Amino acid sequence: MAQVEKKAGLLRRSSTPKKPLTEKVVLMYDEIFAVEDPAKDKPRFWEELFLMKANLEYLEAKLESLDGDEVTKIQDNINRLFHHCVRTLSEEHQIKVVNALQTLCALFRGVHQKNKPSSGFDIINMLMGFDKAEARMKDLMESLDALLCGDGSESLKGLCLRMLLCLVTVTDNISQNTLLEYVMINSIFEAILQVLSGTPSRPQHGYDAVVLLALLVNYRKYESVNPYIVKLSIVDDEPTLNGLGMVISQALTEYNRQYKDKEEENQGGFFSAFTNMVGNMFIADAEEKISVQTNEAILLALYEAVHLNRNFIAVLVQASLRGPFPFFLMNSAELPLDPNLQTSNLLITFLKYSSIVMQDTKGKRDPAELPDQYANAFLHDDNMNFKVNLHRMPMRHRKKPVDRNSPSRPLVCAVLDLMVEFIVSHMMKDFPMDLYMRCIQVVHKLICYQKKCRVRLSYTWRELWSALINLLKFLLSNETTLLSKHNIFQLALLVVNLFNMFITYGDSFLPTPSSYDALYYEIVRMHQVFDNLYCMVLRVSTNTGQWKEPASKVTQALVNVRAIINHFNPKIESYAAVNHISQLSEDQVLEVVRSNYDTLTLKLQDGLDQFERYSEQPKEVAFFKDLVRSISLNVRRNVSLSALSQDVLLKEFSSIA
Repeated sequence: MAQVEKKAGLLRRSSTPKKPLTEKVVLMYDEIFAVEDPAKDKPRFWEELFLMKANLEYLEAKLESLDGDEVTKIQDNINRLFHHCVRTLSEEHQIKVVNALQTLCALFRGVHQKNKPSSGFDIINMLMGFDKAEARMKDLMESLDALLCGDGSESLKGLCLRMLLCLVTVTDNISQNTLLEYVMINSIFEAILQVLSGTPSRPQHGYDAVVLLALLVNYRKYESVNPYIVKLSIVDDEPTLNGLGMVISQALTEYNRQYKDKEEENQGGFFSAFTNMVGNMFIADAEEKISVQTNEAILLALYEAVHLNRNFIAVLVQASLRGPFPFFLMNSAELPLDPNLQTSNLLITFLKYSSIVMQDTKGKRDPAELPDQYANAFLHDDNMNFKVNLHRMPMRHRKKPVDRNSPSRPLVCAVLDLMVEFIVSHMMKDFPMDLYMRCIQVVHKLICYQKKCRVRLSYTWRELWSALINLLKFLLSNETTLLSKHNIFQLALLVVNLFNMFITYGDSFLPTPSSYDALYYEIVRMHQVFDNLYCMVLRVSTNTGQWKEPASKVTQALVNVRAIINHFNPKIESYAAVNHISQLSEDQVLEVVRSNYDTLTLKLQDGLDQFERYSEQPKEVAFFKDLVRSISLNVRRNVSLSALSQDVLLKEFSSIA
């Protein structure tokens, strides 16, 4: 009986599940989180640690789980771990270098997550100790620089860049990341540029390098001298600038391609078209928008390159070919003479991208800078003509745009097309006032350049005039709603002064005398809009209130427009009466206009070609701070620790001992 019980007991014990084995690396992490020095009785502890695959999730979670007192007790061991990570980076054993880089990522993130309310100095002390921080970070940055510039593995270079992105984005506001002071002192700018200019590295790591550069440029940019800003502003190496342009262009091109693919999916043949038509009968106000996530980091990089480096303007308009050719050709002489090949450039790609993203602005804006004199010269160069097919928003009051082969024109025509498209497609209840102001200012600056340099641009100006008049009409129709949120008189003044530019200086930049005649025809034809605008601003300016002064400025600006209307309208009516015509044709109205110029008196208005030059500070500071914060959060989400634990890397180095 006793034997049976003994057997049963043995059976019961053997049937219990076995406790899962704990990874050795986890056991070693637990030793680090003890108070004692883990290498005290194990001289090979650190060497063995980095030979094992890092368990980033466990390490980061362990750091986050500690309370304040526990962290203080093990601070010396965390300092030791950081020190040995940095020291391992200079070793030749590639697997150890990989594990050290990944461990550093977990350390940076874990310590910051645990100490969000703490000051940056507390975090520095916890990671490496105040007294050794400068030396440790110098060694770290020098090792990363050597790895990025060396002839080693491309996968290892990619890991270095991701570790740096990890380091930069541990805080939402990168300007509060005290560790970046050491990245400023020990610059890796040249290493980033080498990645961008090198053919093997750029295709694999160019994107990460560009995002890293954009973030570093924005570290405390308004409070102190940022060496990355200074260095980026003086780069003149052509392969490097072209490399930067290529990475940005490829990212924007990929966005455009994804949008086009989704657009084609949505079209889907006869049945899809029929069901959409039926659906639209019942959902009259619903506009289906094709959504593809925008890339804020790439836009910020493009902005900083254009804003800081004058040499980059040439990269914007430098020709490239679509097809099995090098992405950028150094000069136009190298372009093949085949007329069927379509040339493109970064600016065209950006304009197409802009025409897509502006379809769903929701009041948001992407970084953009108004063109300066140097950029204007490229935009208006008649020897640099391109075909640019922009996306047009589907709207109920106009026919669906058909794919059309637009003619080759100077790039400024595409910019104007984009501005016109924005004007006509964003007159909505949630009115994007800030974007409209910028849009009109872009047009104004372009016209100021044309007036100054007497550039007679062959452009369909009528489309612009019509869009501007419809915008004024929209402001009038929604006066009460809009005035509760916006100073619409400021926008109306910009629009009226654009017309004043054409009236006063049009003879110096409009392509032909008939274009000038067409301007007067449009003003007279749409005189009711200008009359209503005058009545509205006169009413507001004669009453006391917050809009009195801005409304009176519009009243004064309308003097020449009203003079044209009051001069030509009686003449047109008289012509119709004498010739017994109830409705005059366009040619007949133009005949009246041409024959009565000599008796028209206009007032010379000063300052029409003056504009406020673009300055990022102070007006744009809040926008860029929010943008950089958004990018930092997004990068931190996407450069996940699990993504860094790549078996591919270990396989690649498995033969290296």
